[in-house]
Amino acid sequence: MSGWDRDAIDLVEPGFIEFAGDRTGQFGFIAVNGWLDCRPADRDGRPGVEFTWEGADEGDQISGRGWAVWVDDETIERHLFFHPGDDSSFRAEPFTGADELDGQ
Repeated sequence: MSGWDRDAIDLVEPGFIEFAGDRTGQFGFIAVNGWLDCRPADRDGRPGVEFTWEGADEGDQISGRGWAVWVDDETIERHLFFHPGDDSSFRAEPFTGADELDGQ
């Protein structure tokens, strides 16, 4: 994430984002967790998704919007915006059981 370092991102749990097939999803990083309302969208000719989100930051209600696109078969690029406030870009890759063993 461009807005925070790795130690901050993984403060409460490993940072993550999940997209479900039913146009929903969820994410978590630092002390923020949120639920996604997703819509398919192309961005610069690449398949992806645009979404709005609602969630909590240390118990305070927050919301925002964002987008994500496929970079290759396993990597997405994304940008997350908080209403009104911070925003951050980042890259995400699939989580595997080996990641947990490696401490990543």
